[in-house]
Amino acid sequence: MPPDAILTAHLVLSSRFANIEVAERTLVDLADQAGFSGDDSYWLVTAMREAAANAIRHGNRQDPGLEVVIDYRFSGDEIVIRIEDQGDGFDLGDVPDPTDPGYLLRPSGRGIFYMRQFMTSVEFSRTPGGGTVVEMTRRLEPETRSATDEE
Repeated sequence: MPPDAILTAHLVLSSRFANIEVAERTLVDLADQAGFSGDDSYWLVTAMREAAANAIRHGNRQDPGLEVVIDYRFSGDEIVIRIEDQGDGFDLGDVPDPTDPGYLLRPSGRGIFYMRQFMTSVEFSRTPGGGTVVEMTRRLEPETRSATDEE
């Protein structure tokens, strides 16, 4: 992908876990077009899946009548993933630390932790309607681009 090129996608999905596959396929296709390596694609997909699952499960409470909006923007060596739900929002301060010994053996509750580990920045905000927006950015080093991008 030329350094000044921009690739984007805008998805509006009903709150069904099966739709995460649609979001994943779109992200992988864009990452391939942009020339990002398999390792970087894996971390992007993992963070996106966690955020989308949270939007469906916790935000929209699995109500298929509510939507999850996902936007991808690849530009240069940066990708921004924005995921918005129509739920009631949440207080980030109420989310327990999954590295706390009391939470280590719980089968869930690590999504935000993983997003923060795999992405350069993760920001949460509220929509005017009260839902949650998570905007995740990953900046990549030039050497992580695939060899096909340099040809």
